[in-house]
Amino acid sequence: MPRTNYHLRKDNPVERLFWGKMPLERATAYFFYHKGSDFRNILYLLKYGGRKDLGEVMGRFMAAELLPAGFFRDIDRIVPVPLHPRKQKLRGYNQSECIVRGISAVTGIPTDTSSVVRVKHTDTQTRKSVYERWENVDGIFEVRHPELFKGKHILIVDDVLTTGSTTTACADVFKGVEGIRISILTLAVANS
Repeated sequence: MPRTNYHLRKDNPVERLFWGKMPLERATAYFFYHKGSDFRNILYLLKYGGRKDLGEVMGRFMAAELLPAGFFRDIDRIVPVPLHPRKQKLRGYNQSECIVRGISAVTGIPTDTSSVVRVKHTDTQTRKSVYERWENVDGIFEVRHPELFKGKHILIVDDVLTTGSTTTACADVFKGVEGIRISILTLAVANS
């Protein structure tokens, strides 16, 4: 598997993608993804093939590899990027939640799958331009009980990072929460 090893590098390309957009502590992706790669099947099966078990297994692998490097240090809660209820009902599960279950099993960090909700249904981001992706996710998330996150360090987890628009939109719901710190972890990062 083509690992990024970005968790070992300060100011890595994933961190730079989010600079100035949120109070970022650290960010990384586990492996590189590019169209036509053999690892495309893992992501496809996880996202569209009903193989939610792959998410938990990959989450465990990822956490076991990142844990000794201190990536999870001081994180209070893990928040998966939510799907819209319509999309989750159609798919039967949220692939990011599956990944988070694996991470939590290894790290012992509690998860929060109910505080951030997706309030707008959007089209898939897959074939959209960078601008269209940012436009597509504007205002799609809300946070319930933002006061519970005061002074907390949260880890936002998603499956694939391309432009960062969805992850940034998810992090945006925490603007104004006093003392919030945010870290980002994705299973894969698109490598063009």
